[in-house]
Amino acid sequence: MTIEEAIKARHSVRQYKTDSVPEGIREALLNEINQCNKESGLRIQAIFDDPDCFTGFLAHYGKFKNAHNYIALVGTESDMLEEKAGYYGQRLVLFLQMKGLNTCWVGGTYKKGKCRAEVSSGEKLVCIIAFGYGVNGGVARKTKPMEKLCNVPEDKMPDWFKKGMKAAMLAPTAINQQKFYVELIGEEVKFTSKNGPFSKVDLGIVKYNFEVVSNYKFEL
Repeated sequence: MTIEEAIKARHSVRQYKTDSVPEGIREALLNEINQCNKESGLRIQAIFDDPDCFTGFLAHYGKFKNAHNYIALVGTESDMLEEKAGYYGQRLVLFLQMKGLNTCWVGGTYKKGKCRAEVSSGEKLVCIIAFGYGVNGGVARKTKPMEKLCNVPEDKMPDWFKKGMKAAMLAPTAINQQKFYVELIGEEVKFTSKNGPFSKVDLGIVKYNFEVVSNYKFEL
C-alpha cells in the first residue's frame, strides 16, 4: 500500500476485534514513534492491551468497543505543541494503516485519569489515537468543496498543489469541521486555521497529508 492509497483507505474506526497486535508490528510502531520523537521533541507513547482507558460513559458515548491500544500524544507545552501532535500523530496513523490496522483520533471520549501515558510537569497530553484491527474499515466522510478550502481554482492549480489539496481534504478533523484554509502565494503554501475544538491539531493533520503527497515541506 502506498501512502496515497493509505490516505484514501483510512477512515475512523471505533469498534475493534479482540485480536492482539503482533509483536512485529508493535516493534515497528515503537521504532517509528522513537523517530517521530527525535524529530519533533515530543514524547509520544504507545500503550498496548489497556482495557481501562475506554470505559464508562464517555467511551459508551463515543461508541468505542475493544479499544485496548492507543497512542498518547504528549509534549512540552508550547504554542506549536498541538500542531506538532497533529502532524506526527497523522504520520503514525498512516503508518498503522499501511500495516493493516485501523485508527481513531480521540479528543475527549476516553478516561484521562485512566490513561497510562506518562505526563511530566510542564507537559500536556494533547489527545490520543485508538488503534487495532477494526470490525470494519470505517466509512468515508463528506468533505467541503475544494473551492471553499483554498484560494486557487482547481483548473489553475499546479499538479503538485492539486495532489496536496486532495489529500488535505481527506484528512480527519474534529467533528469533521475542516476549519482550515490553504493559500498558494507564488510558490509558497500558507495554511490558516479558524477557531474550533482541536483546530490546531487538525491543522497539523492536514499539513501532513498535504506534505506527504505533494513533497512541499512545512516548517514546524
